[in-house]
Amino acid sequence: MNIEVLQPKPFDIVGSTIMIAGNAVGFEGHLSISVSDGHVEFSGAAAAGAIALRQFQATVDIPDNPNFQLDRLFVTVTDDSAGGEGVIPTVHVPVFYGPRILSDYIGYRNYTVAPGDTLSAISTANYGDPSHVSIIRRANAHLIDDPNVIFPGQDLRIPIS
Repeated sequence: MNIEVLQPKPFDIVGSTIMIAGNAVGFEGHLSISVSDGHVEFSGAAAAGAIALRQFQATVDIPDNPNFQLDRLFVTVTDDSAGGEGVIPTVHVPVFYGPRILSDYIGYRNYTVAPGDTLSAISTANYGDPSHVSIIRRANAHLIDDPNVIFPGQDLRIPIS
């Protein structure tokens, strides 16, 4: 496999312009990029090295109201021009779509759980409302299985708008 995606990292929270970067070599130096929740897909392309690893970067713009059915998306980078009968080099990176989690999403801040913290207390401190626990949980779905169980030292992302 000659595709290394450096951005986004697995489970990053992304906005409506998704920036993809890494190192790759592809047949004819062409990479196809797609962003999908399994129901709706948006695509782009990037140039890579044709005979040696080279840096690539691209953006995929997601329009307003994309009708994603899931918070979790996959950014997929493929050397689809590889030809031959072998496995097509492909990398899938799972990410969370911020604008679906929080309207007017612009980014997130990191929060380290302290002893005695609860998600509702963290929600109140950040949103002024304990009922916004679901925003924090959805943005950290890869870390939080049970909203009643968080651990001191755990690093959470708090979406902001």
